[in-house]
Amino acid sequence: MKRMTRRTPILALACSLLFFLSWSPGGLAQEQSAEMETLNMALVGANTQFAFDLYGALHEDSGNLFFSPYSISSALAMAYAGASGETESQMAEVLHFTQLQGAVHGAFGDLNADLVDRTEETDGVQLSIASALWGQTGYPFLDGYLDLLAAAYDAPMRSADFAGAAEQARIAVNDWVRDRTQGLIPELLAPDSITPATRLVLANAIYFLGTWEAPFDPLATQTAPFTRLDGTDVAVPMMHLEAYFQYTEGPDFQAIELPYVGGQMAMTLVLPREGTFEAFTAGMTADWVDGMLAQMLPEKVFVSMPRFELSSDFALADVLSSLGMSDAFSGAADFSGMDGTRSLFIDSVVHKAFVSVDEHGTEAAAATGVMMTLSLPTTMRIDRPFVFLIRDLETETILFLGQVLDPTEG
Repeated sequence: MKRMTRRTPILALACSLLFFLSWSPGGLAQEQSAEMETLNMALVGANTQFAFDLYGALHEDSGNLFFSPYSISSALAMAYAGASGETESQMAEVLHFTQLQGAVHGAFGDLNADLVDRTEETDGVQLSIASALWGQTGYPFLDGYLDLLAAAYDAPMRSADFAGAAEQARIAVNDWVRDRTQGLIPELLAPDSITPATRLVLANAIYFLGTWEAPFDPLATQTAPFTRLDGTDVAVPMMHLEAYFQYTEGPDFQAIELPYVGGQMAMTLVLPREGTFEAFTAGMTADWVDGMLAQMLPEKVFVSMPRFELSSDFALADVLSSLGMSDAFSGAADFSGMDGTRSLFIDSVVHKAFVSVDEHGTEAAAATGVMMTLSLPTTMRIDRPFVFLIRDLETETILFLGQVLDPTEG
């Protein structure tokens, strides 16, 4: 009891101080900062969940795989900003957005700025994240939608003539992506990916260049075998380095974290035990990764890894539909937040990514494009045999019933 009595004045003082800070201008700023940090953490968690949902959907049907879940999520978030009703609900569930629309987009803007600002202060690391949108000239987009994208994603509207000059518009988008990815993604949109019915193109581009904090010695790189899933070997340039790294292992894996200069960013590599890759990766989830990272400790490790370069190219409409946002890609889409109507739907989502890893570090880039298209009326061309009914609509009485096999015969 005496111990509690001695601490009571201190507790009272702490409570008084907390009360004062919460009502002072400085306390309000701290409260707002803490709230934004919470929103940012929620967004990071959502993006991580989405990343492994996509990985689970993509990795089984491909060989080498590389993509930027952050770029894809950012581009889709710009479409989400104009979604309503069931379309909005489906997109929020697939993207794991649990906050209100305004909070989601505010968090994206804050997180983008934080990521870029911190890397600008670090020599040896470069990161750029850019978003943009092109809209059909004269199309009545809502000012509120355009203002939101300009404020949260630094993406002011750029005019394009999809209806009359689709190819020129495609070239303009590709030029923008190429510039923002240092030429690593020279053509995001393939020929004919933009049509006269396109009304809006949303794009995100991300570029990263990082120098290893502990670089590999090029003189130590030697050709060595790399065993593929089918048990065959291929000769690769294998890099070697001995240093202290964050490291952990379990019965079925090893994991290591290779930091880039400045220690704020790193590449984490997970190596399943031999013969377990398919089963192991099928069970990888965001929660598992969080748990694995929490177990990492500094350890002296001799690491050997291949020098490699790869690129990936995805059309994501079917994958995203299978994950649960099917309405966005159909006539049921509700993007009325963009134009006040339900005339638009997502025609396609394309993504390209590139990565190069060598003794000095990593260079990577990715870009995502979301094409919003005007819903066209369903076509029914009655140019073959058909059945027809004449009926009373109120009572549903069929008065006449017939078929036409050849309209030219009486």
